Amino acid sequence: MVAPEETFCRAMLPRVSRTFALNIPLLPAPLDLVVTVAYLLTRTADTVEDELHADRKEALFAELAELVRLEPGWEARAQAFARLAGDAFLPTAPEAEVELIAGTVSVLRTLASLPPWAQAPLRRCVRIMTHGMSQVQRRHGGGESMLGLPDLQTTLAYCYYVAGVVGEMLTELFIAHAPTLDERVRTQLRSRSIMFGEALQLTNILKDVREDLDLGRCWLPLDRMALHGLEPATLTRPELRAQAMALHSELVVIARRALDEALEYTLALPQSEPGLRLFCLYPLFFAVKTLNLVDGNPAVFDATPLKLSREVVLRLMLLTQERVASDSALRALYAECSRVPSEVEAAR
Repeated sequence: MVAPEETFCRAMLPRVSRTFALNIPLLPAPLDLVVTVAYLLTRTADTVEDELHADRKEALFAELAELVRLEPGWEARAQAFARLAGDAFLPTAPEAEVELIAGTVSVLRTLASLPPWAQAPLRRCVRIMTHGMSQVQRRHGGGESMLGLPDLQTTLAYCYYVAGVVGEMLTELFIAHAPTLDERVRTQLRSRSIMFGEALQLTNILKDVREDLDLGRCWLPLDRMALHGLEPATLTRPELRAQAMALHSELVVIARRALDEALEYTLALPQSEPGLRLFCLYPLFFAVKTLNLVDGNPAVFDATPLKLSREVVLRLMLLTQERVASDSALRALYAECSRVPSEVEAAR
């Protein structure tokens, strides 16, 4: 019989994530539940960062890092965490995020039910993520806003805190799930694990630049902006669109290099583990196509969000499923999808 807490976690996943609701169910059991819990915990940290009043964030980050240790008395503390966070939501917070926070006890109960090999990587990830987010908010935030980071190094450090560390966690979970992986493969995975996560995060930053600005956030480097005569307040001005696109294109080049590393990470996973491969292939190819969508596209600074169509998403899923066991076929598909402009249908 499935515990009600597990039912809550599985039901919550598609409500707070579009992409990961597609690929997490492809993982073999119990890895699918482990990664579901991991995602919900990291999404809880994201919710604290994005949807709560600034004066509550630091304390809640610290408390979440403590809660995942599951020390005696954690259930009462989790209930207090949910109440405190629930009282701190901004008026614009999505309903699903509010429900996730309210269900903190259910997520942590499911964490407590996971096998021991799963718990240490999850705890480490949440600890590093919450500490990093808190540090960035404290050093560079201004009240409810975050209008730019000092330099590219700080932007990439932020990408590590919110996504690179997730790549590290997933790698340790994959290795624990497949203990027959030889040391060479383990080394390859660990050496690229951070880049896998950072590639996806940087792509999202470049896609969501206008949406973030409208929400009072900007994760782009201020020093690179200044070189183009820009600052966050002027990024969307039509008369400065050429300068904004030049800045954006510089960062797209960095994201493409990171995605190249993410491909190598994915292909290092054994062909005998198609679920692990597809778990990585879906967001990787979504990111590649997303980067093509925004690369050189002035509309990325317009009010209407750019996103992949449902048809493109479904086609990418089918193509990666067909090629999951062939490194050469996946490389060919990646090369085709990386061209600007490109059409997925051309890879048929």
